[in-house]
Amino acid sequence: MARMFGTDGVRGEANLELTPELAYRLGRAAALYFNKDGKARPEILIGRDTRISGAMFISALAAGVCSAGGHAVIAGIIPTPAVAYLTKKHKMAAGIVVSASHNPFGDNGIKFFGGDGYKLPDEIEDEIEAIVHRIEKQDDFYRPSGPSVGSLKYNKALLQEYIDFVLSTTDTRLDGMKIVLDCANGAAYEAMPEILRQLGADLTVIHDEPNGLNINDACGSTHLESLIRKVKEVGADIGVAHDGDADRCLCVDEKGNILDGDRMLVICGLALKEKGALPGDTIVTTVMANIGFHKAVKAAGGRVEVTKVGDRYVLEEMRAHGYALGGEQSGHIIFGDIATTGDGLVTALQVLRVLKQKGCAASEMTAMMTSYPQLLVNVTVKTKDGWEENARIQKSIDDESALLGDNGRILVRPSGTEPLIRVMAEGPEQGQLEEICQRIADVVREELG
Repeated sequence: MARMFGTDGVRGEANLELTPELAYRLGRAAALYFNKDGKARPEILIGRDTRISGAMFISALAAGVCSAGGHAVIAGIIPTPAVAYLTKKHKMAAGIVVSASHNPFGDNGIKFFGGDGYKLPDEIEDEIEAIVHRIEKQDDFYRPSGPSVGSLKYNKALLQEYIDFVLSTTDTRLDGMKIVLDCANGAAYEAMPEILRQLGADLTVIHDEPNGLNINDACGSTHLESLIRKVKEVGADIGVAHDGDADRCLCVDEKGNILDGDRMLVICGLALKEKGALPGDTIVTTVMANIGFHKAVKAAGGRVEVTKVGDRYVLEEMRAHGYALGGEQSGHIIFGDIATTGDGLVTALQVLRVLKQKGCAASEMTAMMTSYPQLLVNVTVKTKDGWEENARIQKSIDDESALLGDNGRILVRPSGTEPLIRVMAEGPEQGQLEEICQRIADVVREELG
């Protein structure tokens, strides 16, 4: 049986693959897990992004929590990192986020944070999953009645608590800075405009009118075209974009060039290093980081630790060795001394802080790193199982890697959430990369497609 939890929670098409019945069982299982001795009444925080299916899933999760005697606290529409922060601040048993991040509105997901504000480790997810499967077969778990039934309450004040926290993470005002903000019609649409205005920014906001259907629709950190146009149109100093649940941030400079996660890690990491606040002079990233990132950090006297793809693996490496900064090219950036997870709002303020303090144009920060061409091809497959043992696929990868030599690299990996094998090549010439990716993709398709 395939594992229910992927790299970032339980995902699927809303009401088809991910159903309210499953959400109920997950809520019930979580409350049962955090009430192992039968005496506690676990308090669980639940928040969501702006998808039309979010209210349905919050209701189902809350019903599940209450059925096991837990207390469900509904924060409403709120960024994912806010749930992590507030769960820890209020000493709750767990936090649950209903979101499919950067995916289209028709998808949704359910992910958990522990009482410490960190994502649950695999072993706890597995225990919750085992309870879910037992509920499906024979629900003989604790079912309170009378005054022992759990309660549900809404707390809209929690969003303001999170806004105050984000404001506390910077000591730099943004007066005179012209910023365009793209909220992706998602969870940041209330919080981030208020934060930037309180800091004095001259602000233009786009994609801040969610209707349940337009989250991430040609906007946000995965679709930067409209942000780039607006930055140029209004003559902004910088543009900031979040994804649907606001755990990511990407920026564009005044010329419309993109500051992806690699560049933001260089910008913030070297600023921390200058202040002696980068332990081990080390930044943690994933195998997807551009070669140019590695060269820029090395040239500045820093070092890089590399993990497999996924912000949870970046965070594990950071916690294991006391590193303060890590992240992904996609814009998941973790400031370990500030937050327990990737926080797009905190990331934006840290980038803006460096820009304001240096007093330079954003394009000068973009130039701190030179990106090598990088090409990614997604191959739809019937199954991802066994691809690493496929001799023909491995030979294709080895042959093409030999062509690139020390001037580039090839990375082939399965998607954590979709039936895809991702083929990535990086090197000095775009045309060569296209040919290499296509040849490997053809082999993968023939073997697994």
